[in-house]
Amino acid sequence: MAEQLAGLADDRALLGRTSTAERVSDILRSRVADGYFPPGTRLSEDSIGGALGVSRNTLREAFRLLTHERLLVHELNRGVFVRVLTVEDVEDIYRTRSLVECAVVRGLGEPPYAVRGMADAVAEGETAAAEDDWKTVGTANIHFHRELVALARSERTDELMRSVFAELRLAFHLVDEPRRLHEPYLSRNRQILRALQAGDRRAAESLLETYLADSLERVVEVYRRRVGEESAS
Repeated sequence: MAEQLAGLADDRALLGRTSTAERVSDILRSRVADGYFPPGTRLSEDSIGGALGVSRNTLREAFRLLTHERLLVHELNRGVFVRVLTVEDVEDIYRTRSLVECAVVRGLGEPPYAVRGMADAVAEGETAAAEDDWKTVGTANIHFHRELVALARSERTDELMRSVFAELRLAFHLVDEPRRLHEPYLSRNRQILRALQAGDRRAAESLLETYLADSLERVVEVYRRRVGEESAS
């Protein structure tokens, strides 16, 4: 926890002189998504409030916002914890992803499409894989799909999926073999990108549907095994 708090203190400058619960929640959301506070971690009001230099009331409001986003959970008489997803949660996340991401691709107008951000994310993932940095590959994968959603040019959709992708990262953090989880999707991201670059949104949607179905199966398989092992211990 000391190491996480030291890193969190570095974010204090982001708050500026007009600290708000929303800004605190943005910082904590990023830290949770990046794995600084893994699933099941108890978040100390005193330690985190001190690291960020914010009041208890501001921090509690930030906790409330992130609880509403399903990233944190408040347990009576125990405190606030980073949420541990169930298999049902993972399945629901992918159901939402399929509904939204496929609809975004299906609803694209005439090409060319603004896929520069997706291309950058593909390159980021391939570079990280070459360096055997599979955590960063997972981050690049999220970036790819976030950029795909951004093609809808909808702030509301972006906001919805920001929370969904943050939840998805909670599941990724429980996976012991990130390479096995993420490596197959490097080439599949590039296939989707190429279809969109060619202006073929139907092919892109078909690739995406199969991608999400296969990804769900793989994540649930790994997740069930990890949760089962922890329950047994």
